Amino acid sequence: MAIDSQLFKRVLGAFASGVTVVTTLDPGGRPLGMTVSAFSSVSLDPPLVLVCIDLTAECHPVLLAAGRFAVNILGQDQREVSRRFATKGLDRFDGVPSRPGATGMPLLDGALGVLECRTVAAHPAGDHTIFVGEVEAAAAGAEPPLLYCSGRYGRFSPLA
Repeated sequence: MAIDSQLFKRVLGAFASGVTVVTTLDPGGRPLGMTVSAFSSVSLDPPLVLVCIDLTAECHPVLLAAGRFAVNILGQDQREVSRRFATKGLDRFDGVPSRPGATGMPLLDGALGVLECRTVAAHPAGDHTIFVGEVEAAAAGAEPPLLYCSGRYGRFSPLA
């Protein structure tokens, strides 16, 4: 029994998530990236994470071929970075400070946390591919995260 796609989107939109930018390098060494909210930890031992990438995304074939990616977890002041990496048809890295990480993956300056991963599995799943990465390098900051829910950005306010 299939459910209505608009209802499905509305229900999923009620789930608050953090915001990440997944980055990689194309075969010529050019950095590519895209905003991704479908991110999760999978395992502590070994350290595994997953990201879900739409089959039509520009980065999809590059991620399949590259065998590596980085997850940049955005902080609450990085709304514009999230919007930029969600926009098609432009050089998303233009004007966005970044640097190569320990594994060479592009890391965004100011990210709350970064995870550099080696792809260990790519599972077809409907109109997406689930990429599972083993974390080979990581760094964490102390800023609050950028949140996304019901089509809007928000901030985390810890309870006292």
